[in-house]
Amino acid sequence: MSDTLDQVLQAIDTANAADPNLEDGQPASLLYGQRMSSELARLFPDSSGTLQIAARGQHVERWKLKRDTYPQGRVGYLTWRKDQGRHHADVVAKLMQDAGYDASDIETTGQMLRKEGLKRDANVQALEDVICFVFIKWYFAPFAAKHSPEKIQNIVEKTARKMSTEGRARVLQEFNLPAELASAFTS
Repeated sequence: MSDTLDQVLQAIDTANAADPNLEDGQPASLLYGQRMSSELARLFPDSSGTLQIAARGQHVERWKLKRDTYPQGRVGYLTWRKDQGRHHADVVAKLMQDAGYDASDIETTGQMLRKEGLKRDANVQALEDVICFVFIKWYFAPFAAKHSPEKIQNIVEKTARKMSTEGRARVLQEFNLPAELASAFTS
């Protein structure tokens, strides 16, 4: 790992260590970033430095834009998510600039964090596949425990639609999903 890459990853971890929300006794955003890096290394072991930064920075300072400050409903949720993507990209851009990255690498990483090019750009798609794996592996069961079967099915279908064909196939290989949920990953 290059010194500049390590510097940015450490800076993201430092920012995320300030998350007041705890999960398993750790700042939630810090844990999420570490899980993202771990899944990226497992799923895409030859990933570029910019993709490694995007994965670690996916939820950098996520707690600063509170969902409850946006309107309820789908439009409010989508606006919040878009604003989160911009915020993550801006924070990571500053950290990359401080470490000496050039404008091209900073923009490439920002495009991944803003999800620009989903289904068209291999790095954006790889990041999305990693996000989906992290969700299924660590966050799906707690989510499912709080929601109706209809909502769960809807979320699983939306998750599967965002993934690559290879990612969906790998989900079916790695997770023992009930038939009704697994069907979302077969189309």
